[in-house]
Amino acid sequence: MSKLTHINENGDAEMVDVSEKDITAREAKASSRILMKPETLELIISGSHKKGDVLSVAKIAGIQAAKKCSELIPLCHPLMLSKVSVELKPNIEDSSVDIIAIAKLNGKTGVEMEALTAASIAALTVYDMCKAVDRFMTIDHVQLLEKKGGKSGHWTL
Repeated sequence: MSKLTHINENGDAEMVDVSEKDITAREAKASSRILMKPETLELIISGSHKKGDVLSVAKIAGIQAAKKCSELIPLCHPLMLSKVSVELKPNIEDSSVDIIAIAKLNGKTGVEMEALTAASIAALTVYDMCKAVDRFMTIDHVQLLEKKGGKSGHWTL
């Protein structure tokens, strides 16, 4: 049975010691989705939202959030990310914005939390910018889609 890596033998929370790990190329891809009224999505797509370009602001917010992940999640290591990308695609059929975030680095620990944070904060930013016209948007499908590098290797959902 696997054990939780952030809990020591006394049951206390602790940061994982990665000092003996090898530096490897690591990458993670995560997703999120924000569902909304069709009228809200139309405001975003048309660019006529009074707060400006919702998708561009959410993209920058997601990138910035990945860089601050260790400040938000207490036991995450501060990482020197080599790349963060956030893509937001309007989905007219589902009346949603689908978000994919990718984080990369060469390091001793993975970037799953950074990718998940980027995808989550991008969705929250869309919510923040659009809440005045649609208070009941729903954020879901926050999940890790793919991970590369490190001891556990490459896997995909």
